[in-house]
This record gives sequence, C-alpha cells and structure tokens, in this order.
Amino acid sequence: MSTHVIVGAGPVGTAVARLLAEAGETVRVVTRSGSGLDHPLVERVAADAGDARRLSELTRGAAVLYNCANMAYTKWPELWPPVSAAMIKAAKENDAVLAITGNLYGYGPQPGGRMSEHTPLAATGRKGRVRIAMWEDALASGVRTFEARGSDYVGAGADGVFSAVLIPAITKGRTAWLPGDPDIPHTWTYIGDMARTLVTLARDERAWGRAWHVPSQPAVSVRDLAARYSELTGKPAVKLRRLPRWVMRTAGLAVPIARELAEMDYQFYGPFLLDSQETASTFGLTATSLDVALREESQSSSPTPSRRGSPAAPPTPTAVTPPK
Repeated sequence: MSTHVIVGAGPVGTAVARLLAEAGETVRVVTRSGSGLDHPLVERVAADAGDARRLSELTRGAAVLYNCANMAYTKWPELWPPVSAAMIKAAKENDAVLAITGNLYGYGPQPGGRMSEHTPLAATGRKGRVRIAMWEDALASGVRTFEARGSDYVGAGADGVFSAVLIPAITKGRTAWLPGDPDIPHTWTYIGDMARTLVTLARDERAWGRAWHVPSQPAVSVRDLAARYSELTGKPAVKLRRLPRWVMRTAGLAVPIARELAEMDYQFYGPFLLDSQETASTFGLTATSLDVALREESQSSSPTPSRRGSPAAPPTPTAVTPPK
C-alpha cells in the first residue's frame, strides 16, 4: 500500500482520491481550506501548495505527487509559477513521481484544430505560455514526471461552457447564448477518464518524461452534445444562439474574465480535435461513453463555482449581455 499526495480537491483531484482510496491506497489531499473527499483512507490537510517547504514535508514518503490544483483564471501568470515550482521541489526531494493534470492550452491554435502528443507547443497567449513553462520546468528538473492532457471536461462537477451555459438554459427552458459555433466538432474529456489516466500512468515508467492525451470519445458539436443531454434527461431541447465574437472581445476591455475568455476563444470558433490513440494503445485505456459523463453531470447536485485551471473556458461573465 502506497501513500499519494494530491494537491487540489476539485473534480479531478476528488476523482483521483476516490480511485486511489477505493484501491486501498492512503491519500493526503492538500488544499488551502482543508477540503477533500470524505473517506477513511483520505487525510485532508489545509496548507498553501506554494509553500515549498511545507509541501515537501507533506510529500515525505509519498510515491506520487498529483498536481490537480486550480488557479484563478485571470491570475495564472502570478499564481501558477510558485505552486508549480513547489511541487517540483517536493517531488524531487522525496523521489516521488510528479503527475501533472494538463490541458491543451500550450499548443495554441492548430491547422484544422487537430492535436496529438507530438504537436509542437506553440502557444503565444498568456495562459498557453504559463502551461508551456510549467511543463518545461518539470522536464528540466530531473524528476520522474508526465503530463496527462485533456480537453474540455464533462462529468460530475465539471464547470465550463457546457455546464455553465447549456445546462442552465436546458433546465430553465431558455435560449442558450454560446460563445462559439455550436455546430463545429469539439472533443470532450470525461473527468473520470482524466483521473484513471493519471493514476494508471503514475504507476508505469513508460509514461514518464513526456506528455500523453487522455482517451476521449470522438468529437461532437455543442449542439449534438446538448441534444444527447436533453434526450438522456428527458428535458426539452435547448435553443442555441451564437454569441457574436466581438461581444467577448469588447467586454474584455473592462471585464478581466472576458479578456481571458477572448484569448482562448479559438477553441469554440473552430474545430478542436484531440488525438488520444497513442495513450489508448500504449496503456490499454479506453474512453468512457459521453452518455455516462452526461448522466453524472445531470445528477451532480451543483457544479463547482469555477474550474479556473481546467481545460475549458469559464462561464460567460454576467457583465456581458447578449445582443437583442
């Protein structure tokens, strides 16, 4: 039985903790508030993950340190570097594997929207550069590490365009104003598959030293995903309206979150396609049906307030009013 340290108790961190605990592993979850999964094998600790000395103490004896942290979406350049550096230091001092929950921001816009693990990290935006630096620092440190990269999350607790814009509209029978094209193909990653990928790869030395894509179902449009959700839940189909691209860009002049959304809007105004075949074939992992993810999402009591560091964009800011 091994000890595992997880930084973060959001949807992914909680899913990882549950998988490990149910397998009989001991888990320590580190968050600022001391929150986390309630389980006999899970210890919850309140600590600042950016405190390198404290995190190193908490990681003592651990086999794996999981980076499942979230950061305020508007403050990545300020908040991520010290936390990432502290995790690298803690993993190195304790000879632990550093398992990083990643996303696709580092690639930037790609021709045709297609991305594999071998796509160059070419992002020029603020958030993409932050993710590139985090990954390059981890590789250069000499720790045993890997990054599992997923697309926009679906599943219990997921918070993004689908959960924040589509589900409330479906539930209330209102029109959904989508910051993007509702008919383009888009890859969605199930939170449970991200957790399984992290846990599986942390145990397999073949994974270390590179990035892997989380097995995900073939891309479907927002419109098709919304239709599947309505069919599964028995709720009326939602009417989708496309929010003009200039709305977010104009709002970004005054609203910080709108500015951050506008930087990443290429994800929803063009195809966004994740190739995860190499991970699936190497480790024998398969993607869970989107129906499972959507059922979980519909049964979730409430979505998390803000994903903040997860792959998809946060919800449309309330300061932005759809055009009449």
